[in-house]
Amino acid sequence: MESALWISKTGLSAQDTKLGIISNNLANVSTTGFKKDRPVFQDLFYQISRQPGGQSSQNTVLPSGVQQGTGVRMVATQKVFSTGNLQVTDQPLDLAINGRGFLQVQMPDGNIGYTRDGQLQMDASGQLVTSGGLVIQPVISIASNVAHITIGTDGTVSTTDANGATTQVGQLQLADFSNPAGLEAQGDNLFKATTASGDAIIGTATVNGMGNVIQGSIENSNVNVVEELVNMIATQRAYEMNSKVISTVDQMLQYTVQNN
Repeated sequence: MESALWISKTGLSAQDTKLGIISNNLANVSTTGFKKDRPVFQDLFYQISRQPGGQSSQNTVLPSGVQQGTGVRMVATQKVFSTGNLQVTDQPLDLAINGRGFLQVQMPDGNIGYTRDGQLQMDASGQLVTSGGLVIQPVISIASNVAHITIGTDGTVSTTDANGATTQVGQLQLADFSNPAGLEAQGDNLFKATTASGDAIIGTATVNGMGNVIQGSIENSNVNVVEELVNMIATQRAYEMNSKVISTVDQMLQYTVQNN
């Protein structure tokens, strides 16, 4: 009976962690470019009393044996990089990436960060920056007196002055990874490359599998509220069932103590 207590304890811990992940997903339902997490669980090691396939006699073997599990643990939180719904904003510096790819930004420590948040702005020198002030890489500068800014589906940035003259001022480059789920979330809608994600593959939008850039739109969070609420209910029920096991074991132990 004591083993059931410890097994249920691991179940309670796992469901509590899962609820925290669901809570974070729901909290970021309105975060531009946010990618939801999903927990990955594994069962713990098994106590084997009778080995499957062991000899039960000279001519027979055990078909299944006796294997008792010891609980569950969470081994990963996987980012799901499906594309969120695109929202039209009609703001010239709002960008959405429809498909694979990340915008590159210069981090304060000099390294390159990656983001799907395309709510861009201009700093005092006319450089394209994120809402947190990080400069987009490669650097694209726009003069203050332009009449219109146009960003093509391939990331080409051009401006039109008051006289109608058009000038190409830069080219957005996207980064992709062989395993985006291996990226390390940094907060502030930023990711950092890791050994698991592989090195960044730099390319042009719409080329070699890269997504296309849509001006005047942003990518909403890919969190599905209904799905998360259903997961929350299922998590609550699983937590209650593990709690019930602990209550049942306690009653059995109480009965044993009172009758011995």
